[in-house]
Amino acid sequence: MKKQYTSAFKAKLVLELLKENKSLSQLAAEHKVHPNQLRHWRDQALQDFPALFDKRQQSVEQHAAHERRTEELYAQIGRLTTQVAWLKKKSGLDPDAP
Repeated sequence: MKKQYTSAFKAKLVLELLKENKSLSQLAAEHKVHPNQLRHWRDQALQDFPALFDKRQQSVEQHAAHERRTEELYAQIGRLTTQVAWLKKKSGLDPDAP
């Protein structure tokens, strides 16, 4: 069975590794992780590090797109509600209609 580690655990180990207080082998032995795995996590963290600052911009853009889409959908709901009410009135199915 393959062991799975949480992202918090990985981040903690990579941070300890980057501090260079202990060697890669020492950290791997202490936490029972293969040194190659620890190396892979470190390399991945360093590769993805610049994207950390881009994600905020992406998040703002995604939020704005979500807000626009929500407004469009509410407008469509309003139009459809009006159409249904008109159809009920004209068909005689609306008990509240005069």
